[in-house]
Amino acid sequence: MTPPAISTHGLTHTYGRTFALRPLDLEVEAGEIFGLLGHNGAGKTTTVGLLTTLLRPTSGRSTVAGYDVVGQAPQVRSRIGYLPENVQFYNDLTLVENLRFFARLSGLREPDRRITEVLAFLDFEGHDRQRLGTFSKGMRQRVGIAQAILHRPEVLFLDEPTSGLDPEGVRTLRQIVVRINAELGTTVFMNTHLLSEATRTCTSIGILRDGELVRHGSLAAILGAYPTEQALEEAYFETAGSPA
Repeated sequence: MTPPAISTHGLTHTYGRTFALRPLDLEVEAGEIFGLLGHNGAGKTTTVGLLTTLLRPTSGRSTVAGYDVVGQAPQVRSRIGYLPENVQFYNDLTLVENLRFFARLSGLREPDRRITEVLAFLDFEGHDRQRLGTFSKGMRQRVGIAQAILHRPEVLFLDEPTSGLDPEGVRTLRQIVVRINAELGTTVFMNTHLLSEATRTCTSIGILRDGELVRHGSLAAILGAYPTEQALEEAYFETAGSPA
């Protein structure tokens, strides 16, 4: 039996006496596109920070790609890709120069060959010598995806990947995520506030409310419990409540 790509047991994080994440028990199977939903401040970004080793848990345990995020953090980092909500690049460097920088950080032995492969996969050729400062928000997100998959990660974390994108950019990014999952076999863990994108992209979802996981299951099962076209919206507001 294939072990889960992500597993957490009683995982928590506090700021002082305030719980940002209450005891989280969650499993994401290998090959899934998992969407984590919740209002602003629900604990989505904190969860990603813990799973990517950027934050240290207050209590509990979690593994990613079979490795403990605290005791085996270097092994976790070498097996994950991460696209933060506000990805930062060197605007005065070209696309390829930026990717070479990230390739060196990942320890790739043949960075130029891998960069060429990734740009071809993303249909992003022809911009090699263009400086990042001239790129649109949507193009920068595609560069962010490129840097995140350069080293062929087993698990890809996306923190609000469609934030600030126009409808065309949202559709392009959605198509890229589905291709990465289907063609590369990469497990995807995605925070999103767009219910429509979760419906079109994810195979399973979780809903956070005030740092607590209040719903988790396959998208098909959750949609099947509601008879209308707004099934996920109904499930979301029933469990997450209305924003304050």
